[in-house]
Amino acid sequence: MSRKAAFEPSDFASAGDEFALHSRRVVLPDEIAPACVVVRQGVITEILSSANDCEVPVIDVGELAILPGLIDPHVHLNDPGRDDWEGFQSGTLAAAAGGITTIVDMPLNSSPVTTTASAMAAKVAAARGRIAIDVGLHGGLVPENAHRVAELIDAGVIGVKAFLCHSGIGDFPNVSRKHLEVAMPQLADAGVVLLAHAEIATPMPPMVDPRSYRDYLASRPPSFERDAIEMLIDLCRQTGCRTHIVHLADARSVDRLQAARAAGLPITVETCPHYLTFIAEQIADGQTQFKCAPPIRDQENRDGLWKALGDGVIDFIASDHSPCPPAMKALDSGRFDQAWGGISSVQLGLSAVWAEASQRGFSLHDIARWMSHSPGSVFGIGAGIAVGNPASLVVFDPDSNFRVNAAQLFHRHPVTPYHGRVLRGVVHATLIRGKPAATGQGKVIFRSRDRHSL
Repeated sequence: MSRKAAFEPSDFASAGDEFALHSRRVVLPDEIAPACVVVRQGVITEILSSANDCEVPVIDVGELAILPGLIDPHVHLNDPGRDDWEGFQSGTLAAAAGGITTIVDMPLNSSPVTTTASAMAAKVAAARGRIAIDVGLHGGLVPENAHRVAELIDAGVIGVKAFLCHSGIGDFPNVSRKHLEVAMPQLADAGVVLLAHAEIATPMPPMVDPRSYRDYLASRPPSFERDAIEMLIDLCRQTGCRTHIVHLADARSVDRLQAARAAGLPITVETCPHYLTFIAEQIADGQTQFKCAPPIRDQENRDGLWKALGDGVIDFIASDHSPCPPAMKALDSGRFDQAWGGISSVQLGLSAVWAEASQRGFSLHDIARWMSHSPGSVFGIGAGIAVGNPASLVVFDPDSNFRVNAAQLFHRHPVTPYHGRVLRGVVHATLIRGKPAATGQGKVIFRSRDRHSL
């Protein structure tokens, strides 16, 4: 057994197919403990308590933590067709830099949108050789395909996404209750998750001042989310379809969701780093980089989301990385009515969440649950540091701070509300099956376990 005196991220580039990774803080499924994770041919084959018992070369990262690779099941890469917004290559490199080893790409903002098997095939072809981490694909539910979502299921989508309000682009229209009543039984029969953008919009007066964040916030009140969630709970009860609420922003909807789950309904929930980090009181007028839908609400609401995470009502955290060309954010005019609604953050989620979570008494074990184990469980993606799992791992310094410089991020455009913010925790290395994440290292993954490709 050989052991390097001091860790450098470049050590992984020269590591062979058999090595071990040792740390005094390994985030295992049941504990955080000193351990030596043995990797052979990209798979975890042993977890030893001491590096002294290891028969392969050891990379010792000391006090740096080893986390399971993160899973982000809500990312918009907009490829093919709108890769000037993001793209497979830039988006997956950014995700890898943030400790993410698997993402699931959303079906809209690409062109064509992923609502047919042929569109999904185009997306797989666009990913070939261009992804740094593993990528799964969600299909899209729109009025035109409600009767034939089986086509997407057979193509191997991880889940099926629907909007209950306008999606922001014309080629991905929202569905109504009648469309869900047709599609959800098909999904239930196949055991596939419905992901729902849970806002039902009702007519609202125009914003008095389109630069006012307060006016934008009032234009999408919490009642939009609550009405949608009530309908989804009812349809979940009616159909038995596994139902997932994406990007929950309204903390007062938690009680309804908790009651539904207590009644045995198969409902899961995610929230996002921006809802856990920012508060409306600190967003100035004209700061359209903060625009998203549902909107970022007040401090009391943020505290309620954190409580729901701690209580287990919110299952996990996903980025909802939704970039666009800078001009579409209306940064010059500061008009919220004209700005694209989306937050660019896939590289920053781990550090943003840890910055807040560590101050609220949570541990790295909670981070692994919210950002790896739980999303993996919901969508059938293997996760966790355990024998037999792929060696998709993150070397993370939880004790260092850094100030975000948007120009230094890997995603395509240097626009993010995190610019200038001090976050906690630095990713030193991200491994995909025992190798450093790099373009071409990732695979497209399908829901059927025997259908991995690329």
